[in-house]
Amino acid sequence: MSRLLSFVSRLFIVLSILLCLLAFLRLIHSQSKDQPPVFASPTRFPAVIHDNQFEGPPKVAFLFLARRDLPLDFLWNTFFKNGDAANFSIYIHSEPGFVFDEPTTRSAFFHGRQLNNSIQVGWGESSMIEAERILLQEALRDPANQRFVLLSDSCVPLYNFSYIYNYIISSPKSFVDSFVDGHAFRYDPKMAPTIPKERWRKGSQWIALVRRHAEIIVNDKTVFPVFRKLCKRWPPGDLKWRRKLLAFNFDIKYILQTFEQKRNCIPDEHYVQTLLAISGLEDELERRALTYTSWNQSAVGSKKRSWHPIKFDFADAGPQKIREIKDIDHVYDESEGQTEFCRANSKVAPCYLFARKFTLGAAVRIMREGVVGPYDVPSKPNIY
Repeated sequence: MSRLLSFVSRLFIVLSILLCLLAFLRLIHSQSKDQPPVFASPTRFPAVIHDNQFEGPPKVAFLFLARRDLPLDFLWNTFFKNGDAANFSIYIHSEPGFVFDEPTTRSAFFHGRQLNNSIQVGWGESSMIEAERILLQEALRDPANQRFVLLSDSCVPLYNFSYIYNYIISSPKSFVDSFVDGHAFRYDPKMAPTIPKERWRKGSQWIALVRRHAEIIVNDKTVFPVFRKLCKRWPPGDLKWRRKLLAFNFDIKYILQTFEQKRNCIPDEHYVQTLLAISGLEDELERRALTYTSWNQSAVGSKKRSWHPIKFDFADAGPQKIREIKDIDHVYDESEGQTEFCRANSKVAPCYLFARKFTLGAAVRIMREGVVGPYDVPSKPNIY
């Protein structure tokens, strides 16, 4: 009798979850029917003028993609304080209406650097790459900006300003982690012919671009609309809900198959890489990121599920760990099955200039122990 009650109870739970899931899917389907995809307004991204005539030193534009404020602003304040103001500019995409001023940031370098045309950004949505395009568009207005570095609000610099500036400026190539997506499950055949499958690429969203490549991204009016329509995360709701569902490790395999039949496409992991591949510019790339991320694969039971970036807390930000990151001088290319040394201006160089995801405690330790100080390395790296 107890076995029968247990079976009935488990069956009731499974059926309840199934009914909730079906109701959720029906809601999403009805919304997608009633709200057709909206493409980028052509007035948001006017054509960029190819103006390379400027006086003075070339600038590196630091583009911060923030949820709201910049919690590690005190560390970046020290970084920029040791640089020449003529060599850099700062742009911040934050939530609409948020202002960087004395009450909201500890660094005067960030005062008034927020964009006035920012949008609400959702993780894994096309709004993420739209925000990147807005940042690039604003930075391209200054003809002195010749390099463009995209950073998150949890990024920290691993070297002083002079080292990073000379490293980036000395290279004629963009730094874009880009590789052939062997499984290509995220690719939708409906993307063709605008996006051929053989040009589908994947990589990190944390990029460093030369001006020409930044202009191509901002002026793109063909690839971005396709991404906005066909590259979407799945499920479209809160990812916490999906992870809670996956945590049920009992007889709901037939429910989870609903997720497997959908393409969970993350636009910011494909857009820039694919656009530059379609444009025939892969020979102009150092196909790696300048930002270090440590990844950990999560699992449910005995099954591997997905990769997640590891957070660096106070205990993880000691001198030895930072030195290990800075000593990395090669990367493994999975698509080509070979190890490649990192290069800047054709010279072997450390792979990473920045690292993420650092918590407030980790940044405090870096500052307190001088792990990344103004004199941690020579002003000019050996890349000339």
